[in-house]
Amino acid sequence: MIQLLFMVLCLEGMVAFLLMVKIGPLRELVMKCLDQVKMRKGTVLTIAGTISAILFSNFISIIKIQNKGAKIGTMTPMDQVLWRTNLLEATLMGFSLFLGFLIDRMHHYLRKLIVLRSSAGCSKKEFERLEKEKLQLNEKADKAAEEVKSSQKEIASLTEALKKVKLESDEKDKRVETAEAHVAALQKQAADLLLEYDRLLEDNQNLQNQGHGYRS
Repeated sequence: MIQLLFMVLCLEGMVAFLLMVKIGPLRELVMKCLDQVKMRKGTVLTIAGTISAILFSNFISIIKIQNKGAKIGTMTPMDQVLWRTNLLEATLMGFSLFLGFLIDRMHHYLRKLIVLRSSAGCSKKEFERLEKEKLQLNEKADKAAEEVKSSQKEIASLTEALKKVKLESDEKDKRVETAEAHVAALQKQAADLLLEYDRLLEDNQNLQNQGHGYRS
């Protein structure tokens, strides 16, 4: 029994050491083995309960041997051997249960740590992807700002050109109005000249008729 408990303690100590110190792929192998063991939770609880019962029985035996020795004043050599054996077995079983509980907690928190690291890695990749998208958006925004500035410059130049064209159009309209007024004045002057010419022709005709009258 004692040799078996020593073997169990050595095995548990080695498992705890491999969980604490990462040596190649041994930690992953131990984690997988513990996952398989935890899948058989009923068997583990049965073994732990059995060890606890034996431990409780050893404590009772130790107390009985001590009470017996107290009654007779001393313990016989056989009682001393039994007392030491029970005490050693109880100590080994106590350490075994403690190491089992410690291994269970270490496995639990290491599994959580692995999940957190994987989620942190995914979050880091997501953060890097968002940073790249942010840089791309900033570049697009800069390009769009440059295009807006160039468009504003083009609009300003076109506005100036439109103003110049409008001024030239207004000047041409004024010139056309002035020319039309000049043409209208010339037309009126020509009409007046025609009327004056007709009047002169009529006066000439009258003078010619009077000249013929004086000759006859």
